[in-house]
Amino acid sequence: MPWGLRSDAQRLAFRRHVLVPVFMHALMILAVLLVLMPLIYALILSTQSSQDWYQVGNLTPGNSAVENYTYAWQRASLGRLMLNTAAVAIGVAVGKIILSIMAAFALIYFRVRGAPIILGLIMVTHLLPLPVRIVPTYQLLSDMGWINTFQGLAIPFFASATGVLLFQQFFRTLTNDLPDAARVDGAGPLTFLFRILIPISRTNIGALFLIEFIYMWNQYLWPLLVANSVDTRQVQIGIKQLIATDALINWGGLMAGTIVIIIPPLVVLLVLQRSLMAGLSGDGEDVR
Repeated sequence: MPWGLRSDAQRLAFRRHVLVPVFMHALMILAVLLVLMPLIYALILSTQSSQDWYQVGNLTPGNSAVENYTYAWQRASLGRLMLNTAAVAIGVAVGKIILSIMAAFALIYFRVRGAPIILGLIMVTHLLPLPVRIVPTYQLLSDMGWINTFQGLAIPFFASATGVLLFQQFFRTLTNDLPDAARVDGAGPLTFLFRILIPISRTNIGALFLIEFIYMWNQYLWPLLVANSVDTRQVQIGIKQLIATDALINWGGLMAGTIVIIIPPLVVLLVLQRSLMAGLSGDGEDVR
């Protein structure tokens, strides 16, 4: 304790304004390092050669980064895989946003008989995750000829109970005079939706887009069943091509491919992180 701090008030202020912040920041830095450790290790491993992989405790970057990333990009055709996955992820995110906004708009601003029951049934779909619905959904897509197609990968995910609940809760926070004012100004339901509700729902739209994009980017089970052709293969399935079954695993190339495929969702997260925080906390562009 510094010599100049003799009084109890000064010692208390020192603890509150110096010791506690330093301790909390050190704790947060430690937590961040623990969370990032697997990613840091993968990044280091992606630069090492085969001679470096099996040296115990070797955490120094190697000189084979260009070789490993080139190998991963060409062996797994990562460019094509990421385009396929981005198309499906964006399509699902946009489709969910459109359906969620329309459903929430109808339930809030129209006199729908049994609206609470309808909302309850929508929420019940949370109890039926994809693995439970795989067999009937796959059979339906097979009857429609949608196996190995982008619509078969995307459309089963369009319905979103989470999205409906998110927009419904946001619309409920808006003043009841808003639709009346729009009606007085001559705005019909669609004009009110597209010119008023959607613009003030930007943060919620961004939050839902981010959640659904990352969710679909990381999908493994459904693409494994539906996307059996090269033209529709998703990145989480294609990355397995870097794992050779008849030889030693090229860990540098595998980690290089892993680092590459996490870049698109990371970029989307960095761009839309404010929308995510505002949308989930209810701090969207409220109009009262």
